[in-house]
Amino acid sequence: MLKGIPKIISPELLMVLSEMGHGDRIVISDGNFPAESMGRDSIVIRCDGHGVPEILDAILQLFPLDTYVEKPVTLMEVVAGDTVETPIWDTYKEIISKYDKRGADTVENIDRFKFYDESREAYAIIATGESALYANIMLQKGVVTD
Repeated sequence: MLKGIPKIISPELLMVLSEMGHGDRIVISDGNFPAESMGRDSIVIRCDGHGVPEILDAILQLFPLDTYVEKPVTLMEVVAGDTVETPIWDTYKEIISKYDKRGADTVENIDRFKFYDESREAYAIIATGESALYANIMLQKGVVTD
């Protein structure tokens, strides 16, 4: 055990977060996301018993979002014609605001298939048991300065 590391961060996830460099991206996926097929060329970490918000909060305690890009946080936008509500996005913005003064301004939404394409290029994908729909989020790591 280590001091100061959120208990939800497994040794494997801690190693991945420390290996990531500036500009690398990590996906925190919901339970419906095809993590294993999207992550064939990256690292897939299973966190099935946890939701996305708690993982997001723990990760943002350990690394900053990229300040060299306008939108270092990416969400999968709702497919046209789908009537799904996405209150979890508000939760994400609240969590992000705790760690980045830009808050909701860090977030962009992109098309489902573009999200899939970008996920294939991510350094790692964390597969959670999150049951909310459209709950996938991608973070771009910034520079650690302290």
